[in-house]
Amino acid sequence: MNSFLKIEQLSKAYHADRPVFADVSFSLDRGEFVCIIGHSGCGKTTILNVLAGLDEATSGHVFMDGREVSGPSLERGVVFQGHALMPWLTVRQNIAFAVKSRWPDMPMTQVTAQVEKYVDMVGLSHAIDKKPSQLSGGMKQRVGISRAFSIQPKMLLLDEPSMGLAPLMVQKIFETIRTIAAGGVTILLVEQNARLALELCRRGYVMESGEITLHDTAPALLANPQVRRAY
Repeated sequence: MNSFLKIEQLSKAYHADRPVFADVSFSLDRGEFVCIIGHSGCGKTTILNVLAGLDEATSGHVFMDGREVSGPSLERGVVFQGHALMPWLTVRQNIAFAVKSRWPDMPMTQVTAQVEKYVDMVGLSHAIDKKPSQLSGGMKQRVGISRAFSIQPKMLLLDEPSMGLAPLMVQKIFETIRTIAAGGVTILLVEQNARLALELCRRGYVMESGEITLHDTAPALLANPQVRRAY
């Protein structure tokens, strides 16, 4: 088992006769950036939740770095569709909470430096002491990316980061993701917008009705008429 992330015959069903997805298998190499594209309801977000340890598969296995995934772990950073920031905390405090969870004994001077480094990475130093209610949707999403990456995870899981955002903000979000990917972190992105996702990724999987129906390099999928028509 040489792959950094390996998914073997994974299935999830809340009702036995209606699986969310079934018999899904794929893998990622260390440092690879891969996407799963598909329409809403196809099962891609549920797969991401299983990989994050936030949901449990009905059957199958997930291995990361040679160990089976069981429950949440700070080795996997997650960026949710709805950013999931704590509204009573500032940007600085939201990210500091994550950093202190990862390194409980880190001196506060180092926590502060870590927070400021990753807030600057997403271009939000000017908003570091604002609360989520004072931020736009795109800014909140960038804070979520900063928080996930500030704990230096082995893998970053991104759940439709462009959801509900204006085109200009989507561009900024994806520029941030491109910067992170250039640093060599392993990334799995689930996304409805095939063009945006495939312009970033090395490879992609197309998911329909709970099944992987296509798998190819990003350029090949971008050139595929079936993908262009559907997404």
